[in-house]
Amino acid sequence: MPKTATVKRVCVYCGSRLGKNPAYTDAASALGLAIGNRKMNLTYGGSSMGLMGTVADAVLQAGGKVTGVIPDMLFDHEHDHPGITELITVKNMHQRKEVMSSLSDAFIALPGGFGTFEELLEAITWSQLKIHNKPIGILNVEGYYGFLVALIEQATEAGFINTKHRDLYCIDTSPDRLLDQIESRYRVRQSD
Repeated sequence: MPKTATVKRVCVYCGSRLGKNPAYTDAASALGLAIGNRKMNLTYGGSSMGLMGTVADAVLQAGGKVTGVIPDMLFDHEHDHPGITELITVKNMHQRKEVMSSLSDAFIALPGGFGTFEELLEAITWSQLKIHNKPIGILNVEGYYGFLVALIEQATEAGFINTKHRDLYCIDTSPDRLLDQIESRYRVRQSD
């Protein structure tokens, strides 16, 4: 019997700040622990700051490996994480996203700012364009991504997004349920 495909490495997009709501930090920690407890490894932006540092610390605490990818230009600004398994430095943000994508089996977005939005939407766009076939999840902490879901619904109703593309990502409020969805979608896509 063939072995069931499993997600080995998850790319997490999130803020280099903690945000004002402690629920964001709690969710980043819970997601990191869930990733590590499932024997998955983390790929992320390489920083020790904000939610990025929180999720990395939690994965390490749970025994997982962590690979950070940081551009030279942000090396001092984002304070690279000295405790991670591997740190890859690249020339620019485009290379950062490309390397993070190539190293990962799936993507998850936690709360964040412009960079997080851009990374998440690019991952969704690349899926739509069939550049990758990797599952994408959104951890909707305290309704943080309600605006994005509403925007996507508005764009769909206006005829700019095909209704079939609503399924390019999954969304949940629980790290474990979100990872269950990610793993289920990964198995289906690997069997196609």
